[in-house]
Amino acid sequence: MIIAHVFQIDPNTKKNWVPTSKHAVTVSYFYDSTRNVYRIISLDGSKAIINSTITPNMTFTKTSQKFGQWADSRANTVYGLGFSSESHLSKFAEKFAEFKEAARLAKEKSQEKMELTSTPSQESATGDLQSPLTPKSINGTDDERVTADASQNSEPRAEPNAVPFPHSSTTISKHWEAELAALKGNNAKLTAALLESTANVKQWKQQLAAYQEEAERLHKRVTELECVSGQTTGIKTQKTELNQTIEELEAALKAKEEELEQLKAEVENAHQLQSQKDAVTQKLQETETRNLELEAQLAELEQRLESNQVEQESFRKSLRSLLELLDGKIFELTELRDSLAKLIEGGGS
Repeated sequence: MIIAHVFQIDPNTKKNWVPTSKHAVTVSYFYDSTRNVYRIISLDGSKAIINSTITPNMTFTKTSQKFGQWADSRANTVYGLGFSSESHLSKFAEKFAEFKEAARLAKEKSQEKMELTSTPSQESATGDLQSPLTPKSINGTDDERVTADASQNSEPRAEPNAVPFPHSSTTISKHWEAELAALKGNNAKLTAALLESTANVKQWKQQLAAYQEEAERLHKRVTELECVSGQTTGIKTQKTELNQTIEELEAALKAKEEELEQLKAEVENAHQLQSQKDAVTQKLQETETRNLELEAQLAELEQRLESNQVEQESFRKSLRSLLELLDGKIFELTELRDSLAKLIEGGGS
């Protein structure tokens, strides 16, 4: 028994999948001892959405990590199952191969018995054999079992030389009571599975709300990082302006040095310019002091620039990781939304 989403191929397009249930349902393997065949059974409430008899020529194909399908020529359709994990898909595929092989062996065994049968009494005896395997889930619907039993009980009466059916009415009644009890037990299990699926839907809704909150938080964080990136751009602009100022000051300093040289020459030529030389010297000292201050500011700005570059690279890495996380969350939300939309559309149809 396993939980999966059930689909059938669109009979018109033969390409698109049509969901047959609003939510995940229980899918089970079952041995039908009445017909000596193996079946895949799934119920959605009281409705049988899968009642597929496994034949030796059937093939279960894994089309993705969580989806598999098989064709049922008797039902003239293709069934698809969507699982919650890859391990569930592998487990279902292994059981399918196992029961397919069992169906092949049962068919060969049945053919051998038919070849060995030569008298009506032998036919009656072999018709009473049953496999020792126990049911995995439910034995189809009550109508199918009654129809199968009636068809088998009516065949001996159609032959004039057939031997009467060996079972008494009491034995048949006990058999059907046991079948009914098993059916009730399985119905209880299916009801519990339905409740569990409903709880899972509520949990998915809560997770969707949590993802939406996380997406909003990530959007806010991206906005903050964009603001920080804008501040970094402003720092670059300030650095450019400061570099221009430094170039202007260096040009002014060169001009002052040329002026100082001229003043020195004038002092050598004339002592009357001594006072002017002192003033120029004082001005030069102020300029040198200013130059030292500007050099200190430049070193500080270079350190700040390096620190800002490191912070900017860190912000970029953080921004990339957040964007990747956001893309993943948005993809998961989109995928979940599409799945919910498909379920809603399937429910509406």
